[in-house]
Amino acid sequence: MNFPKNILQLLLIAIVLYCGYLMFQITWPYFGFDYEIGFLLTKQAIIHLAAWRWAFYLHISTSLVVLVLGVFQFLKPMLVRFPQTHRVFGKIYVALILFVSAPSGLIMAFYANGGIWTKISFVMISVLWWVFTLVAFLKIKKGNVQSHLDFMTRSYALTLSAITLRTLVVILPHFFILPSREMYILVSWLSWIPNLIVAEILIRSKR
Repeated sequence: MNFPKNILQLLLIAIVLYCGYLMFQITWPYFGFDYEIGFLLTKQAIIHLAAWRWAFYLHISTSLVVLVLGVFQFLKPMLVRFPQTHRVFGKIYVALILFVSAPSGLIMAFYANGGIWTKISFVMISVLWWVFTLVAFLKIKKGNVQSHLDFMTRSYALTLSAITLRTLVVILPHFFILPSREMYILVSWLSWIPNLIVAEILIRSKR
């Protein structure tokens, strides 16, 4: 009876991993440390700030790692057959988000393109991502497995905002005609709010 569910789960994992591969292709050229390519072309006014540069490179590298590690945390066969691997992956996921990915994302949020509303959106993502991940860790330390799973689902929903954002940047202009600034504001909010709504639906449906 679980066969269709397992197929769907594997399909979703394959999609996430493929998106991770595409993100790697987008990310890799930045490690040539050429400051006049891609996204960095929009940051020429602040590229001289060492704190921002460190935040940028730490964020794009570790976010890709947590994206890939996180998807395996929801595989039941790994939980059952390889619990130690699950714990190791989980600890790396939590440590990277709490100490690198979310803090570096927060620094970048204060310099986000699009003005104050975009900055608020990205600050909220970073803070919620950090809080949900920390609570998930604390819950499992107390042995509350279900609550741990709930908050890990919320945490990973925000991890996936990296994919959602890049997808919307490509898709939305085909449906909405907006100035670039307003479009980026819209994308910044739609990159994570729908993710959390879906996460809450999944959490409540299991209950």
